[in-house]
Amino acid sequence: MGVAVSSSDIPLPDKPQKIFDREAEWQALAEFACDSRAEARLGVVSGRLRQGKTYLLEALTGALGGFYFGAQQGTETESLSRLADELARHTNRSSPRHWHDWEDAVADLLALGDRRPVPIVVDEFPDLVRQSPSLPSVLHSAFRRHDGGRPGKARLLLGGSSLPLMHRLFSTASPLRELSDLHLTVGPLDFRQAARFWEADDPGLAVLVHAVVGGTIAYRRDYAGDDVPAGRDDFDAWVCRAVLNPGRPLFREPYHLIQEEIDHKDRPLCHSALSAVASGCSTQGQVADCLGAPLTDTARCIALLRENGLLQSEEDAFRPNLIRLRVAEPLLAFEHVAVRPLRSALEQRDAVSVWKQARPVFDSVVARSHFARICRDWAVRFAGPDVFGARPTSATHGSLPDPAFPHGADMAADVVVRGHGGARNGTLLSVGLARWDEFMDLDQLQRLRHLLDVLADRGEDVTHTRPACYSGTGFSPALRAAEARGQVILVDLDRLYGHA
Repeated sequence: MGVAVSSSDIPLPDKPQKIFDREAEWQALAEFACDSRAEARLGVVSGRLRQGKTYLLEALTGALGGFYFGAQQGTETESLSRLADELARHTNRSSPRHWHDWEDAVADLLALGDRRPVPIVVDEFPDLVRQSPSLPSVLHSAFRRHDGGRPGKARLLLGGSSLPLMHRLFSTASPLRELSDLHLTVGPLDFRQAARFWEADDPGLAVLVHAVVGGTIAYRRDYAGDDVPAGRDDFDAWVCRAVLNPGRPLFREPYHLIQEEIDHKDRPLCHSALSAVASGCSTQGQVADCLGAPLTDTARCIALLRENGLLQSEEDAFRPNLIRLRVAEPLLAFEHVAVRPLRSALEQRDAVSVWKQARPVFDSVVARSHFARICRDWAVRFAGPDVFGARPTSATHGSLPDPAFPHGADMAADVVVRGHGGARNGTLLSVGLARWDEFMDLDQLQRLRHLLDVLADRGEDVTHTRPACYSGTGFSPALRAAEARGQVILVDLDRLYGHA
């Protein structure tokens, strides 16, 4: 096994080849597990379901001879019995210990690190806390005793996919927070990583695939049967055979996500709220109007979806106090806009004919908005200070009333990039339009210049603000000439995906 060296000179294991990417996550976990300090350490690993958190933790314990226990829903007695059985197998005991309570179990777990640093993983920790609410206090007491008592090198990692409960257990107000040395979140792959993972060399295909399955690791091998589209011409057929196929797990996955995260009585309203947001209702009031539901019920539903990481909110770039909503998981947006209205048709007709009916909605709503999201991600993650004149810190949507048309539609910018200071008060580096399926010309540049004039009239410093056009189709020669004169930033698919 090849090694790297940590700050404590203990060899770090190489990341197993079976793990795609996740270099930073593996480095953080390996350094934590190999920490040579002579006291027990506590780490927290959280992340929504299907992101590969368990895969990483199992690989870590396998590489370092550690212990892994995956909790399940059940009773306290059953969980203690399962843990005792698995620990006995790990330590080659002929029979498991009989524990009276979690104090005994935690003591035996930490004793695994008496001689050397060893990772000890308790995954889906929230399931145990629901069974045994006193468990966090038991852990806190055990670690306090270790700090003042006998030394040990146990490296206890608590994993969990229940984001609301993980947040409550390890928030700044929690006693466990002060004990933990590692707080790692395992999230989806970014759009460039996802393109490599799905072997989508064509950036146009990569956008389409990402608009359906996002960067969730489990969806390729476990849910799509390792079926990847052979090219852009194969995209429609791939959707039919891998996503809309009742024989594949992806077919029911959007409903399973809601079922696993949301309490039964709130699920119908949450499905409707997701449909509203994915279709363009970006504020809480708009969602309530669309659903015909009381604002209080809508607010509770949106709060649930946000707590579970299924909805995200972000500040409007130009309007104080305006919070915009978006669906965090692309598969949920795909489902609720393009597929859910036709679910009954899928029971009666073949997927090919149903998808042919759904594809225009996917293109006009799902793919367009997803492309704008990718452009915002690019601006923050990959553009760098050479593109915008300073390092971007945020990229959000922005909208303003147009004084030239007081009763008309708002002016909107899909990619508003700011520097130091945040999404509202930071230096305005760029305003941009993103068009997935539109060939862009000087008209779009003129719209951006008009927006900059309005912003200047409102007191915004636009001296160094750069107009930008993002297109999945291309740019006119006149717009390319404007780019050559330094009048606009042009970002095409090749630039987004690092091919240019």
